[in-house]
Amino acid sequence: MKLRFTKMQGAGNDFVVLDATREPLALSPAQYRYLADRRFGVGADQVLIVGASDEPGIDFTYRIVNADGSEVEQCGNGARCFVRYVREAGLTKKSAIRVRTAGGVIEPRWLVDGRVTVDMGAPVFEPARVPFDAAGLQPRELNGFALWPLDVAGRTVEAAVVSMGNPHAVMDVAQFGGGSLDEAPVAELGPRIERHARFPQRVNAGFLQVLSDTHVKLRVYERGAGETLACGTGACAAVVAGIRLGWLRAGTPVDVDTRGGELTIEWAGRDDAPVWMTGPAESVFVGEIDLPEQGD
Repeated sequence: MKLRFTKMQGAGNDFVVLDATREPLALSPAQYRYLADRRFGVGADQVLIVGASDEPGIDFTYRIVNADGSEVEQCGNGARCFVRYVREAGLTKKSAIRVRTAGGVIEPRWLVDGRVTVDMGAPVFEPARVPFDAAGLQPRELNGFALWPLDVAGRTVEAAVVSMGNPHAVMDVAQFGGGSLDEAPVAELGPRIERHARFPQRVNAGFLQVLSDTHVKLRVYERGAGETLACGTGACAAVVAGIRLGWLRAGTPVDVDTRGGELTIEWAGRDDAPVWMTGPAESVFVGEIDLPEQGD
């Protein structure tokens, strides 16, 4: 089957975007893996599927499939690319849209400078809702917020646990010695934390270096995708955790340096306050691929 697609990127986090607004799109996990394959397919961290909505007050639906074929609830960089896509494809002229994802409703907004701001919703801290199995663990409290001890490859790693519609474990790189993000054991510990038994739906592992109370650096080993150049929800989770732990300033934009570019995150610090993410979104190219018939 021939399939039209748009290749996009947001701070280096890259996507294959598919339009399913006119008719349903039913692809197998193997076909999604083929699309995301960087040698045989188009190449991407995730595949984004744009869908129509008949729900009052909701403009579109939006599905996210990882490079390994697994579907996930949320993707911040993808949300920004989503907005640019629906505008450039002529599917909407709105500057602010409401989009239903598996992780809830998000409200991205197109800015006059071409960047996109996304209301990512309020963070979730209750372990069972992340989900995170905290049974039998005794966290260390810092500024009244829990740092959970995880047994990883024979060592104890402290992580702040939060959901931004998908699960995140945020770790200060200072605990690994040296404090440099470039030297953080992302390749060694990332896949082990991603599949840690305490996270029944796996987890995105964020490695955070705090430069000041409004500036951080971040690397994320993403669930189902490996380390990516940027992770929007990971940046949100890292800033939320940093504010709760007393490292970062609430109610002020925090710049997050990723390997793919800079994101700006703002959170008022209240449990019910939404997290706002601002960053770039770019179209790379449009194409057509002959997608092989494949099973699961």
